Amino acid sequence: MVSAEIGMRVAMIGCGYVADYYMQSLRRHPVLELAAVVDRDAERLAQFCEFHRIRPLARTLDAVLGDPGIELILNLTNPGSHFDISRAALEAGKHVYSEKPLAMSLADAQALFALAQRKGLELASAPAGILGETAQSVWKALREQVVGEVRLVYAEIDDGLVHRMPYRKWLSDSGKPWPYQDEFEVGCTLEHAGYYLTWLTAFFGPARWVTAFSSCTYPDKETDVPLEKAAPDFSVACIRFASGVTARLTCSIVAPVDHRIRFFGDRGILEVPDCWDYRAPVQIRRMLNIRRKMIVTPWASRYPLLKYHAEGTLPRGANRMEFARGPAEVASSILAGRRSALPADYCLHNVEIVLAIQNALEKNAAYPLTTSFEPLKAAPWAS
Repeated sequence: MVSAEIGMRVAMIGCGYVADYYMQSLRRHPVLELAAVVDRDAERLAQFCEFHRIRPLARTLDAVLGDPGIELILNLTNPGSHFDISRAALEAGKHVYSEKPLAMSLADAQALFALAQRKGLELASAPAGILGETAQSVWKALREQVVGEVRLVYAEIDDGLVHRMPYRKWLSDSGKPWPYQDEFEVGCTLEHAGYYLTWLTAFFGPARWVTAFSSCTYPDKETDVPLEKAAPDFSVACIRFASGVTARLTCSIVAPVDHRIRFFGDRGILEVPDCWDYRAPVQIRRMLNIRRKMIVTPWASRYPLLKYHAEGTLPRGANRMEFARGPAEVASSILAGRRSALPADYCLHNVEIVLAIQNALEKNAAYPLTTSFEPLKAAPWAS
């Protein structure tokens, strides 16, 4: 294993739209040493490497998997390729951090988990928003019971009528177009529900039951290419956690933009406006008993945000997320010999919940969770 001073050598597999988001913050994490970049499209690979001035790092997948000096694979391929690439990496003895979802089926996700366990390797997947300042601050506020005991949570991830937006003009930093066909065929539940779900499972522990409904309200999305799959563009789930907390999670690319999450305590409400901003404010609204009625105050106070150790501003753009923070946490945990803040059992449990919601398109029913995970602790920098 390389020393913590040098960092861990990482290979990036896939340099499409999302790869630029990782590059925005990769250099803020010296624990990650980018050693190779791979893409099946030679022209796209060349453009990406030239834009980011990393041309000497372009390699083939076989060369990367056969390189003993590369320890961590960053799987940024399209969702349908996640399982094959991650499995090949694990079989080659590499740790893996994958973009979401971990796999497109629970059986495949379980196979990756079992392989990683057998090989003694780390396996983690995005999103890593639980490592954001806002999420860690909410977690601290919940532990302190600043609004009393929380028993109910409402979380919203609505993104507006996306297929009526000018999405064909959406380009990443290096000029990669938003992969709208993949996005529409995979669906917003698999793509986005995890942003808040990963908070909920970290805060409240494993879920026991999910009762979900999902629907595809615009099957063709009015695109210029035929869609092979009709994925849900709206879903709603009620999740019951073993701790006794109940959460309602709504996800759509139909309803107007709303990224709020609200934690209802017996003394007030803890609220965050947007999970896609790692430094979004954490607000507290108190409940007052006035004239025999419980009134929520119209004014809000702010709970102080914890500070992350890395200096500098968050990436520019509409979504103020630091994508490289996830693989940096995995690498740091390996080098320090500690349990990761994104452990494999936690990631597997989250993908089972998301798939249960996604699959409610075919079968609307209560779903008992089959996976679980050891309780998580706050990120080392937030302890």
